Amino acid sequence: MLKQLVLFLLLLVCSVSFGQIGGRYTYQFLNLTTSPRQAALGGKNITIYDEDVNQVMSNPAALNEDMDNHLAMNYGNYYGEASYGTASYAYTYDRHVQTFYAGVSYVNYGSFEGYDENGQATSDFTGSEGALSLGYAYNIPYTDIHVGANVKLITSTLETYNSIGGAVDLGFLYIIEKNDINLGLVIRNIGTQFTTYSGIQEKLPFEIIAGVSQELEHVPIRWHFSLENLQQWNISFSNPVRGETNIDGSTSAEKVSFVNNALRHVVMGVELFPKKAFNLRLGYNFRRGEELRVDEQRNFSGVSLGFGLRMNKLKFNYSYSRYTLAANTSLFGLILNFQ
Repeated sequence: MLKQLVLFLLLLVCSVSFGQIGGRYTYQFLNLTTSPRQAALGGKNITIYDEDVNQVMSNPAALNEDMDNHLAMNYGNYYGEASYGTASYAYTYDRHVQTFYAGVSYVNYGSFEGYDENGQATSDFTGSEGALSLGYAYNIPYTDIHVGANVKLITSTLETYNSIGGAVDLGFLYIIEKNDINLGLVIRNIGTQFTTYSGIQEKLPFEIIAGVSQELEHVPIRWHFSLENLQQWNISFSNPVRGETNIDGSTSAEKVSFVNNALRHVVMGVELFPKKAFNLRLGYNFRRGEELRVDEQRNFSGVSLGFGLRMNKLKFNYSYSRYTLAANTSLFGLILNFQ
């Protein structure tokens, strides 16, 4: 099973597709980080398998009985007036039917001043998007393989334009209990628009993510390693600010090396005391760090950190993610255990 999974991932990495993944899809809010724990570990973790019900949004195969009757709520401010939040809940019907999941995510872009094509002021407008998710997971009998799926109904309102869509996430999780290793694979946002903004059909932000994590035997640390955007190889772009000026005064575009592009697929994170009442988290997103770095200035773009604190049946989570000198985000979350 492990050899087959590795071979499959190598085939995905070797496939060549379009470069530059931004600005080519609709419903981009589906790529926002779903929880403080996720954000602190770099934003693309799919191998966590415990009572954290937030994890089902990232990998539906992570749904399990330990999440029964757990409610998670997360909120954070993004740039300017934009705000973002998610909520997740899991319920175990019985040991035969196992556990069901429901979740919601939304983003509010705040208020904008409106102008026509001549620069004349019009009425202000707003924008918001949301998704309702229903999920289910299944442990294949007599194996350590978990499979799951989330079905999402998506709504979007941008000024006077509206759109409705649907998508499915498929998740796989292979747990090697002997070495405490988790292997994951997620295929996200397989779907379409049911109604378009203005008659033009747009693609959803389809993505394939693979990951592995392990809790060390004699050290209270769990490390996480993820590969994002495996559906295409080239995800880099040439930053015009980093172009080289030639002797004749002309400027040549930035050249992104093979290794640099490969590293942009990588997201890494570590958790200290992962099973204790208090734990610390640290992550690094290579693509974010490379795209947002400033030449000749150290700004730590791509770095994220956070912590979790459990008090009886309540757990508080916080994360801080570094983007640029002027724009960073904090996410706050609560997990309530109603059992």
